[in-house]
Amino acid sequence: MKNVTGISRWFHLLYLGNLLWSPIFDPGTDWVDWALVAVVVAVFVPMYVLSWQRPSLVRWWCLVPTVVLGALVTPFNTGAAVLFVYAAAFAGLAESRRAAMRWFVGLSALICLFTVVSTVPMPYRLWGLLPSLVFLWLVGVVQVEWSERERDAAELRIRTARVEHLATLAERERIARDLHDLLGHTLTAIIVRAQLVAADPARAAEEATEIERTARLALGEIRDAVSGWRSASLETELEAARAALTSLGVEVVVRRDEGLVIVGSTEHELALALREAVTNVARHAHASTCHIGIEAREGELRVVVADDGIGSRGPEGNGLTGMRERIAALGGLVRRTGSAGTTVTIAVPLRVAT
Repeated sequence: MKNVTGISRWFHLLYLGNLLWSPIFDPGTDWVDWALVAVVVAVFVPMYVLSWQRPSLVRWWCLVPTVVLGALVTPFNTGAAVLFVYAAAFAGLAESRRAAMRWFVGLSALICLFTVVSTVPMPYRLWGLLPSLVFLWLVGVVQVEWSERERDAAELRIRTARVEHLATLAERERIARDLHDLLGHTLTAIIVRAQLVAADPARAAEEATEIERTARLALGEIRDAVSGWRSASLETELEAARAALTSLGVEVVVRRDEGLVIVGSTEHELALALREAVTNVARHAHASTCHIGIEAREGELRVVVADDGIGSRGPEGNGLTGMRERIAALGGLVRRTGSAGTTVTIAVPLRVAT
């Protein structure tokens, strides 16, 4: 995704080709006009690259210099008005909606001014200026919308991280309390019985047996508790699914986007949902093949479990209902389709999952 975005950003530099119309079609063109085009490109391209590598510097290192450069060159080459379109994009990237709209109005006023003071003859003057007047609003408004979505997504990630941190602290406190309540009584009983062994050797065998029984009971309680506290992971659930289904004679095919980095809380819920979907395949599908896919598509993170079994049109059980509620809490949804085989699609918004 990042590579595609980077390529498209370089592609946008092709619009600098508007600078070439005037020297190409003006019969009076000399080397000065071509040198002016070269200077504009040489000065602007580094600012353009800086705008998407260091967004915090856009206003003073990209936006303002681009406007100044356009104001200096446009009177002699109306194709340079395309710089005002780039400036509108910079304003949409770096400024609030209100401030960006002010920039758009100011840039429009500059273009209108150059329709009067430009040295380029009519109608070529208008052909160079009017498209830029239109496109600075189109490009600028689109950039404002995109930037606001990016900022909202970044704020959501920050809020999610804060909530996870607070939830982790609360969970640690709960675990500490639960461990105290779980082990305090049991360990006390073991200590008391050990003291009885030391005080009354005749009861040693009886008390030793009871100590062993109590210790095993405590160990079982700890294992049960820890299994409830442990966060589930997709990698673990995929391995468990492969082992469980293979033991039943079901061929498992896994397709996973290795580049995905998923938020811990979201991965936990997706892993539990994957566990439930695989359990349904093992219990009810009578399938020979099961395909499991984990990938990003159309703004969603999707976990898809598809089998070639007998399918099911019956009512949903508690497991699938619980799965829907868990995923709905993340803003996602669960879809079950198919009669000859069943496909369960678990989808959550990508901005929540990553």
